[in-house]
Amino acid sequence: MRRFAVPLAALIFASAVTPVGAPAVAQDANLPPHAWLFGTWTGGIFPAPSGLSNQACLSQPIVIFTRDLVLRATITEQLLTQREIETARTSPQGAEFRFAAAGGGSGLLGIGAGPAVGFGCESPDELHVQRRGDNEIVFPGCADFPNPLVRCHTR
Repeated sequence: MRRFAVPLAALIFASAVTPVGAPAVAQDANLPPHAWLFGTWTGGIFPAPSGLSNQACLSQPIVIFTRDLVLRATITEQLLTQREIETARTSPQGAEFRFAAAGGGSGLLGIGAGPAVGFGCESPDELHVQRRGDNEIVFPGCADFPNPLVRCHTR
């Protein structure tokens, strides 16, 4: 059952926040500065396989960007870890995020022993995203994500 829960959540998030047919979202006054990132991304931890189908990509989400959250997969956990966005701003290379302080581990309902999960960057509460194209990004200086991430398309 859990094997369906993560891909289903990824599909719901991706379809709810990814505009159909537009990988790069035009800036709108109602959209946050990181709207171009909305959706599901794969790769990062390992190189993204070439020729990956939409269904296969959505079934293995690594990072999901939404308006208020960034969810990420870890190698040791089945569930996605979420970080609440405190601030997001564009930069000449892409986007920069500052996350709300993590509240006590990544266990069920936020309780449990364990360090705050970041992205392997200098600070667990910051993330710099560098755009390499409409459908490819990298997290420079983040040890947990040595490879580029590619966008999963919903159609």
